[in-house]
Amino acid sequence: MSSTLDLEHTLTTLRPILWQALEQLRQFSHHVRELTVQDKGGDPVTIADEAIDAFLRHALQVHFPPSQFGYLTEETYTPRQPLPQPYQWIIDPLDGTSDFLQQTGEYAIHVALVHDHRPCLAAVVWPEQEVIYTAIAGAGAYRETRQGATRLRVQPPPEGQPLRVVLSRSHAGERLQAFLSTLGPVQQIPMGSMGCKTVSICQGEADLYISLSGRSAPKDWDLAAPDLIMQEAGGAFTYANGELPHYNCADVHHWLPLVVGHPTVSRWVGDRLQAFLQENQGYSGK
Repeated sequence: MSSTLDLEHTLTTLRPILWQALEQLRQFSHHVRELTVQDKGGDPVTIADEAIDAFLRHALQVHFPPSQFGYLTEETYTPRQPLPQPYQWIIDPLDGTSDFLQQTGEYAIHVALVHDHRPCLAAVVWPEQEVIYTAIAGAGAYRETRQGATRLRVQPPPEGQPLRVVLSRSHAGERLQAFLSTLGPVQQIPMGSMGCKTVSICQGEADLYISLSGRSAPKDWDLAAPDLIMQEAGGAFTYANGELPHYNCADVHHWLPLVVGHPTVSRWVGDRLQAFLQENQGYSGK
């Protein structure tokens, strides 16, 4: 394999696989009440997670052999050193399993291709809306339906309106609420999948997402695909200190607080968040 990959061709190859995965996951969604739910480290997992994971891995490996492409997926992950292949597929077959089970419609499939610890190609699939969001590094982000594609561009928050903040239903604790109270008027929007939160900001339906991490620290497969979608839509997807997340490292957890939104709002929120955490007994990173 050459040192540089044709990412446009890679996305062309990936696209029909994503549409198939979308249809398969929607079929599972019609029979949620029949699915057996298992506990995996405190998180629910179902046969839908496992089936979509297996489908994506097998379909991708036909075109992208494991000898040249690493595969890091939520359902097959075991602690290890970074994958040695020059490119790594990072996959979450069902981000937002709790929302999938609760039938909120806010679940997604995340697929990202990582090179040198940063995503270079990404897709977030929102099955209930029948939309696939895609991005290639340096080439923009797009909202794709069966009728065509439109470019995504993050807009700054509307002036004079409350800041619209998307929150996790399960991870919005007292400390986050205390910080949000320092930002002035805020409209809180509970939402499931990280992918759904991110594309909602890209589409102008929300302005900001904040994660304080800690015990609920997101992992590579939660962030890699939404990260590139947001960046290529002109937004910011960074830790509160302004640094970009890196992927395929020794630790898949992202322990630092995360701020996602238009660059103008993410910078001042990130600064305020760092000051807030320092004033409230600091922040150890875990």
